[in-house]
Amino acid sequence: MSLDIEQNLKKAHQLTEAGSHDEARLCLLEVLKKEPNNQTALLMLGGAYFCSDKLAEAEMVFERLILQSPGTGKYSIALFNTLWKLNRPEEALEEIKRFMSHADQVEERETIEQYIAITDNISSSDPN
Repeated sequence: MSLDIEQNLKKAHQLTEAGSHDEARLCLLEVLKKEPNNQTALLMLGGAYFCSDKLAEAEMVFERLILQSPGTGKYSIALFNTLWKLNRPEEALEEIKRFMSHADQVEERETIEQYIAITDNISSSDPN
């Protein structure tokens, strides 16, 4: 990774921490012009969209990450949360199933445990 890209990622992180999501997105888009598949920049960009309630954009970014790495828990959780916030619970639950079929059971143990807790919570609060 070039120094320029590293500096832009660091600057975007600082801007995000300060709540300047629009400026952070601009930095991240600069990184993605040079490295379109930079997973760190994509994850941060999706997060910036999510925090700014630009959920359709966040969903697209997180889906792109999942295409690159289908078994990565943090990408799945990000998409799950976005779908849930978009009030699309069926699709959110489908994301859990999709992730479970791709995840490394040992490497992604923490995410799997979170998803088990989420599904248990949903099923115990379901009045049907």
